[in-house]
Amino acid sequence: MDFRAKVEQLVHEFLETREDLYLVDLKISAGSDITLILDGDVSLSLQDCLDASRAIEFNLDREEHDFSLQVMSPGLSEPLKFPRQYKKNIGREVEILMNDDEKITGEITAVDDEKVTLTLRYRRPKLVGKGKEDVVEDKEIPYQDIKKALVVIKF
Repeated sequence: MDFRAKVEQLVHEFLETREDLYLVDLKISAGSDITLILDGDVSLSLQDCLDASRAIEFNLDREEHDFSLQVMSPGLSEPLKFPRQYKKNIGREVEILMNDDEKITGEITAVDDEKVTLTLRYRRPKLVGKGKEDVVEDKEIPYQDIKKALVVIKF
C-alpha cells in the first residue's frame, strides 16, 4: 500500500470512531508533509486534533517513510464546502459568491442536502412613491450554484 493510501485509510478509520467529526481536506505534499483539516458538527477541540494526530502518527513508521503531520480545524477565512458546515453555521451571516459571480449576503436559516436557505435583509426603492423600503426575504440556493461561501466575521 502506498503512503497516501495508508494515510487516507488511517483518517477514515479514525473518523469511523468519531461520527461527530468529518474530513474537510487532506493534503500530502511531495515532501510527505501531511495537512489534515477536520471539522465537527458542534465544534472541534484541541483534544479532537490530538486524538486524530495520534491515530495517524502512531500507525505510520518514520523509519519506513519520513513525514510531518499537521491536524487543524478550518480557519475563519476558509470557505464552507459541505452541508454539515452550513448546518453548523445556522444563524450566522454568510457571503456567497455564485457561479455567475453574483454576491449574496444573508443569514443561514435552513440547510438540507441539496440547498441552503438564506434570509436576506436589504433596502430597495419603493414600488409606489418615493423613498426606500426595508425588505426581508428568504432565498434558497442550491449548493451546485455556489462558487464560494464565507462566514461574515463581525466584531
